Amino acid sequence: MYTTTTNILEFQIFDVNSRTGFMPFQPPISRLPTHWELWESLLDDARREQLQPADKLGITAEEMARSERWRSRVSQTPLLSINDMATSTVLLRRAHLVLTFLMHFYIHTIPPDSPVLIPRPISIPILQVAKVLDLPPVITFSDTVLYNWRWANNANESDSSLESQTLFTGLQDEEVFYLCSARIELRGVDALNIMCSVMDEIFCGDEITLGRLTTYLLELSTVIDALKSLLLDVRKGCDPEVYYNAVRPWFRGEDSDSYVPSEERRKWVFEGAEEYPDLNMLPPDRELSGASAGQSSLIHALDVFLGVDHDRPNSISYMKRMQRYMPHPHRCFLSHLGKNPRPLRDFVMTACSEDTPANSAMKEAYNKAVSSLKEFRDSHMVIAGLYIIGPARRAAEALVHDTSVSSSASLKDRAITGTGGTDLLSFLKGVKKQTVLTLIT
Repeated sequence: MYTTTTNILEFQIFDVNSRTGFMPFQPPISRLPTHWELWESLLDDARREQLQPADKLGITAEEMARSERWRSRVSQTPLLSINDMATSTVLLRRAHLVLTFLMHFYIHTIPPDSPVLIPRPISIPILQVAKVLDLPPVITFSDTVLYNWRWANNANESDSSLESQTLFTGLQDEEVFYLCSARIELRGVDALNIMCSVMDEIFCGDEITLGRLTTYLLELSTVIDALKSLLLDVRKGCDPEVYYNAVRPWFRGEDSDSYVPSEERRKWVFEGAEEYPDLNMLPPDRELSGASAGQSSLIHALDVFLGVDHDRPNSISYMKRMQRYMPHPHRCFLSHLGKNPRPLRDFVMTACSEDTPANSAMKEAYNKAVSSLKEFRDSHMVIAGLYIIGPARRAAEALVHDTSVSSSASLKDRAITGTGGTDLLSFLKGVKKQTVLTLIT
């Protein structure tokens, strides 16, 4: 593990731990206190009833009736105040997780031809919690990964012994999918500490700086290679068809709802929200994307540090858009990192203006780190093809025979839309291209 005395990246200020990175140092609480037990009980009931997405092919009348009875219980639940948790980030994080899981259970069990009206007992508290945390009122990567784990079998600080606290399906495939990202976050701690060491060297500027930077960048490449291996490990316990058909439907957002063409997607209406004008958490473009690996602060930090530019003229890039879904302190960390007065890529390019063996070695090490990030994204495309694009095409073929789907456009949307609400193939190709363009020639 790398250590540093730098003042450039004060981890604790940004809720980033030097041992667990963007994951909390201690496991998040697994249940809210008694005052909010009703929410936890409703979530227990949803899992116990094994609710099914309403757009599941072959869904039975009994499954639909079971979902309707559960939604009725949710609608009749008293409206609980969040006042007693408003100053506790720990409680608020668990509340955001529980309420968004409840909300997604509720929304995705509504028949596809019915409007989406989120009942007041969920809509008001999730808007309130989201406002305090400065997060959107929708499930995020932090709900499924960062604040959704514990040590298994009373183990201590062994990333191989993690388990998830809360699942939609209870399936091993869902847990493996979440824990794949959790292990990437934990392994990425070494990358964060290398960043600190590199920043120290750049600002130190002594005569052995270039040699140290070269060593650190080679180590960073090794860490990113390890992240790639962890990403590909998801194949060991998560079946692509199970993931696509049983797990993924639950954390789709409003803009990745694939029942109908994009221009006709159902709006999520938060009942009673008009009575609380200060709770409007939606950006002007009315965006509610679901949980996505694109919301990982670690991968964004690697991009910022290495100088990968995803910005687009006159528009907000998908990567920038995904930062809205990160915990507020982590967004501040990325902003702080991006404001570094001596960016790494600029430093390397300036040094390489003098053709010396030390400069050439540092440039080669920098390019190796960027190439490792590119290879990580190559692997991401492999996983996307295996877990989303391939199953989506097969699902589209099956839907041709389903009379409830009447538009070929909806089949196309279903095949290409990611949970983050983007054209998946275009996004993956775009970020890979920008990574390649970062190489110094």
